[in-house]
Amino acid sequence: MKAIRFHQYGDAEVLRLEEVQLPEPGPGQVRVRVAGTSFNGVDANIRAGNMQGPMPLTLPHTPGLDVAGTVDQLGDGVTDLRVGDRVIGFLPFVVDGASAEHVVVDAESLTAAPTTIPLADAAALPVVGLTAWQAVHEHAALQAGQRILVNGAGGAVGRYAVQLAAAASAHVVATGGSDVRDHLLALGAEQVVDHTSTDVRSAVTESVDVLLNLAPVTPEQLADLATLVADGGVVVNTTVWMPAPSDESRGVRGIDLYVRSDAEQLAGLVARVDRGELLVDVDERVALEDLPAVHARAAAGRLRGKVVVTPA
Repeated sequence: MKAIRFHQYGDAEVLRLEEVQLPEPGPGQVRVRVAGTSFNGVDANIRAGNMQGPMPLTLPHTPGLDVAGTVDQLGDGVTDLRVGDRVIGFLPFVVDGASAEHVVVDAESLTAAPTTIPLADAAALPVVGLTAWQAVHEHAALQAGQRILVNGAGGAVGRYAVQLAAAASAHVVATGGSDVRDHLLALGAEQVVDHTSTDVRSAVTESVDVLLNLAPVTPEQLADLATLVADGGVVVNTTVWMPAPSDESRGVRGIDLYVRSDAEQLAGLVARVDRGELLVDVDERVALEDLPAVHARAAAGRLRGKVVVTPA
């Protein structure tokens, strides 16, 4: 089969399209014929070697944390899935991923794919959808009537976070460029602040209960935004190279979010998609051989939304 792999850490040029042996599922595993995977920002950090401590790899390595596809072989002991099932999942960071024509996956990490969108597009849901869900509902415990500021709402996680927060009947303030303003309003934001032309701290005139930071701001900028959080509120931060600020004197908690795979939560997101309550937002679809170019564009800051990668 064809797969994208890297044999050493480095920039996007270390990624190669290669012919590799077709994998065989072990006990409790299935093999999935990949319809789509996606690019996530963490893929670039892993490829560059920045995550070797928490995420040690055996090289060569195939990236691709998201998978959408069809089960085509069962390992011993798998009873809940059948050959031909359409599935999606969030793969472990340290095993070979889905930037390939086939991938072996633990059966328990998969859930049924949405039925109302193309199967390949469903690869845009697992990692970023779960990040948004865990931020909004687990860590922030967002309640109806509360105010949330989603900083960096124009990105892939932010678009899901805006939808989930609006569905929870919260008042959503989002930051994003002028090119995504109308889209964010359509997704449920009640106010969109153009961070490219406006000082966000000044533009948000009322305090918020939750600050969800998804943007690569400086620690000083994040601390400044955190002053918008009301007493007893929470700062949830996904840019884990810097800690989320807290303020014990005001009861403001700072939480650093590390997304985890959760098939049950993912099934809940799929149900929302199929009910028409959650838009799977795909900005671009590219072929497998174009994945190195996607990594290079991300390094140059030229990616905004979700890119789905499809084998031929």
